[in-house]
Amino acid sequence: MVGTPKLDRIDISILSTLQQQGNITNVNLAEAVGLSPSPCLQRVKRLEKAGYIQNYRAVINLKKLAEHVTVFTEVTLADHRRKDFVKFENEIKNHENVVECHLLSGGYDYLLKFVARGVTQYQEIMEELLERNLGIDKYFSYIVIKPVAEKHAVPIHDLVNRD
Repeated sequence: MVGTPKLDRIDISILSTLQQQGNITNVNLAEAVGLSPSPCLQRVKRLEKAGYIQNYRAVINLKKLAEHVTVFTEVTLADHRRKDFVKFENEIKNHENVVECHLLSGGYDYLLKFVARGVTQYQEIMEELLERNLGIDKYFSYIVIKPVAEKHAVPIHDLVNRD
């Protein structure tokens, strides 16, 4: 990409640290990556401006907040024209209970992750989506019994090291 800065090992360390600890102070981040605070802040601002850092957020412990259910749903569309995918995606990405939606290759078109108050609410959501005529041919639901591993960080060092 034109205008995108080349990342060095310190930039990678900054990104890795920030995804693990989004609320770390600049002083502590600088210490963690081996810089003084001012150059560290300059690098963070450069990474934000270049789009490497999209946002900062808190990860909420839903078990403490409220009873809920997580459901993974495989969706197959009836037709596979570009306009069918665009229509479905435009509607689904704005649905409050859809926390992830992925277009896939293979046996079905999309994998969605829903969070709802319970199975009843999830079923109401699905019925409403079907009534909206989004082109859904069939769907299969998988209710999560227990999350075994949930990571909110990706292995940045592993992805960028080309050795």
